[in-house]
Amino acid sequence: MKIAKRVLEITDSPTLAIDAKAKEMQKQGINVISFGVGEPDFDTPVNIKEAGIKAIRDGFTKYTAASGIDDLKEAVCRKFRKDNGLEYDKSRILISCGAKHSLHNIFMAVCEPGDEVIIPAPYWVTYPEQVKMADGVPVFLKTEEKDNFRINPSELEKKITKKTVALILNDPGNPTGMVYDEQLLREIGRICLKHKFWIVSDEVYEKLIYDGGKHYSIAAFGEEYKSRTIVVNAASKTYSMTGWRIGYLAGPKDVVKAMSNLQSHATSNPTSFAQKAAVAALDGPEDDLKKMHAEFDKRRKYMVERLRRMKGITCLMPGGAFYTFPNISKLNIPSMAFAEKCLNDAKIAVVPGVAFGAEGYIRLSYATSMEKITEGMNRLEAIL
Repeated sequence: MKIAKRVLEITDSPTLAIDAKAKEMQKQGINVISFGVGEPDFDTPVNIKEAGIKAIRDGFTKYTAASGIDDLKEAVCRKFRKDNGLEYDKSRILISCGAKHSLHNIFMAVCEPGDEVIIPAPYWVTYPEQVKMADGVPVFLKTEEKDNFRINPSELEKKITKKTVALILNDPGNPTGMVYDEQLLREIGRICLKHKFWIVSDEVYEKLIYDGGKHYSIAAFGEEYKSRTIVVNAASKTYSMTGWRIGYLAGPKDVVKAMSNLQSHATSNPTSFAQKAAVAALDGPEDDLKKMHAEFDKRRKYMVERLRRMKGITCLMPGGAFYTFPNISKLNIPSMAFAEKCLNDAKIAVVPGVAFGAEGYIRLSYATSMEKITEGMNRLEAIL
């Protein structure tokens, strides 16, 4: 039987593959410490869980509008106004089953066969696969460690062609944890405006910025920027709601309407009671968020300090998210082989840099307990 080419060309997610192998070993009773998947180890805050439970008890378990309930769209509008200085009305908001779903909707809506999407590398593993699923062509823009893995505007210009339809901006970034400053972000935006293509701004880690840094949403730089930008966010990372599967996007009305139509025939609405829980998340207190942020910050500093003391490894201090991206090139071993050695010999799961388009690096998530981080660093140091 024939299988469509677009599906056959999709590659497995190395992050999920590593995590699956680690979990299988754990089922066998092997004490594996995983630094693989980026998922907060904190429970979803109580007020959010209670809102979801109340929605179930109230019978809010049926279909909703395919693009999401008005209550949540209005909460998203309030969030954008409060956090980002962005004004949207609910007709420009689409609620989806996680940020990954939002991104899929975007590429399906803006890509024709052969259209090019510029993806800065290192990149989140799903970006190129989603572009390919939409019959687009991923065009990789290498960033350098000396630039903190941020886009060099002159290098961006070189990647632009008549087929370019979008640039993906992930800020703070996965896997590197890099954060853009306002000046550079404006410069990148001006290039996108000059060449008249979309800016896809993935801002799911915006609340996880350290050392007094600030997040800037490129759409907030003016109406011209806003008209070319589709902003993506989610409840998953910020509120430790990964399994609830609620993401959202905002953009120009015509493209949001097109994506809403697409979603109505693909998944219909996101889970009804999870949407009610997301309203409580966006409108509720942020005490739990501050506690999570403080703990992530402590883990970040400890992990980087330990990594920097290990022979053959260098590591930038990430400015955001919950990942470190150490350089292992001096060890003279491919990142995939190194990841396999870590799992087999030290019983620690890390993700090889090659998965993110960056050979010579590995990614470690510090979204796990300090106890596990300490033991994991001890094991890594031992095999080195």
